Amino acid sequence: MKSIKHSIQRRDFLRLGTVGLLVTANDIFWHIKPAQAAEPILQSLDPNTALQKLIEGNLRFAEHHPEYPDQSLARLQEVAQAQHPFATILSCADSRVPAEIIFDQGIGDIFDVRIAGNIATPEAIGSIEYAVVLLGTPVLMVLGHERCGAVTAAVKNQVLPGEIGSFVKAILPAVDRVKEQPGDAVDNAVVANVQYQIETLKRSPLLSERLRSGKLKIVGGRYDLDTGKVIIITDNSSPPDLCYSSLNSLLPDE
Repeated sequence: MKSIKHSIQRRDFLRLGTVGLLVTANDIFWHIKPAQAAEPILQSLDPNTALQKLIEGNLRFAEHHPEYPDQSLARLQEVAQAQHPFATILSCADSRVPAEIIFDQGIGDIFDVRIAGNIATPEAIGSIEYAVVLLGTPVLMVLGHERCGAVTAAVKNQVLPGEIGSFVKAILPAVDRVKEQPGDAVDNAVVANVQYQIETLKRSPLLSERLRSGKLKIVGGRYDLDTGKVIIITDNSSPPDLCYSSLNSLLPDE
């Protein structure tokens, strides 16, 4: 009986001790003073600087030297009342392509619009217009990725159940453009789809006005699942195997 009582008392003590540790750890986490975040300001980056910030972040990620910026408690509090993202990204809903991670950015940095096949549906366009016009994001990237399941389904023209086939239909025009191209059919279609969705976005009166005024740059990107690198895609005047570009070729000379 004495042994049982001792065991119960010891178990209660350990339980209370564990709770105490959790409370203490939680208290420390929320009361420790994080690195001071910058004062909240309206987004003032120009399009080229914003694009450069994205690419530099991706290089850090791909080279395994992420800085994890803007993820402190101070940043959380800074953007709690208002957001001023410097980039809008229309990307695939694929779980392997999280924009904030692959571009090494933080809370409030990217206005992230995700949908299977990175297609510019009316709802996606509306979200993007909100970010560009009302929040003032200076760069918009349409981001496709290697071995995209949505594009693969479109290339194979698969019949899919429910509403799954709706995004396949939206990608088919891009697939038709590159059916006769040499090389990997899916990867060619990934690039063509990025270009096709950019064309769709440029037909938005709100976005086209920002483009004409120089307040917005729209670019495409292809994310490599194996290396973690994003390669910039140029316009559709070049075939898929020639349309990749380095950041430097997109930026004006100093």
